[in-house]
Amino acid sequence: MKAHARLTACFDGSRTVLRELRSMAPLTLFPRRGPGAAAVVHLVNSATSPLGGDDLTLSIHVGPGASLRVSGVAATLALPGLHGESSLSTVDVVVEPGGSLEYLPEPTVVTARARHAAVFRASVASDAYLHTREVLVLGRAGEKPGSLTTSLSVTRGSVPVVRQTLSVGDAGLDGSPAVLAGRRVLATDLVVGGPQLPAASGEWWSRSPLAAGGTLTTSLAPDAVTAMKGLAEAF
Repeated sequence: MKAHARLTACFDGSRTVLRELRSMAPLTLFPRRGPGAAAVVHLVNSATSPLGGDDLTLSIHVGPGASLRVSGVAATLALPGLHGESSLSTVDVVVEPGGSLEYLPEPTVVTARARHAAVFRASVASDAYLHTREVLVLGRAGEKPGSLTTSLSVTRGSVPVVRQTLSVGDAGLDGSPAVLAGRRVLATDLVVGGPQLPAASGEWWSRSPLAAGGTLTTSLAPDAVTAMKGLAEAF
């Protein structure tokens, strides 16, 4: 299955309005009333996805001065294809001057034999705000995970903020202290355009200021709830 959903938010002088809201199964977008002048959209998988062979893209455009929050409502299950095909999900983001975007999906669970790639790309104006979070869960309870490659690329103005790629799903590497240290859940939180926080660390979490502005926080844990608690401690 190939699908491309699109979302465009604009500021009309008093509040943020959704100029484009185009769903394409299994990527379904539901608008909700947001706080104040902000707009809120819930992202729902309206079919079992991503399956091996799927190529799913979500494009988000936040216009000047607009404020948008996109959140998930349930975990995403990356499932194997019938013949071992890989799947791909891509999120392309543009945030224009004075704009603000919170992109906060629910966790992605990499099930047994799945082969999935997740790409997040964002171009953010120098005075815009971006907050995004990714929570990766290696397999369902008692299940060995498939493989996942996740890529994060963000520029602010014309300057790269962060570019990183992580591959998980190899038992030997995942058990290494240099990768996941045997933990089942990895949570990553990125804020660009917010207050610059100093470097800090705690039990299985770390917070790093980025040279081009922004803060990257990671948390390792045996389960998603504990991983989210680690992120909360960092702030």
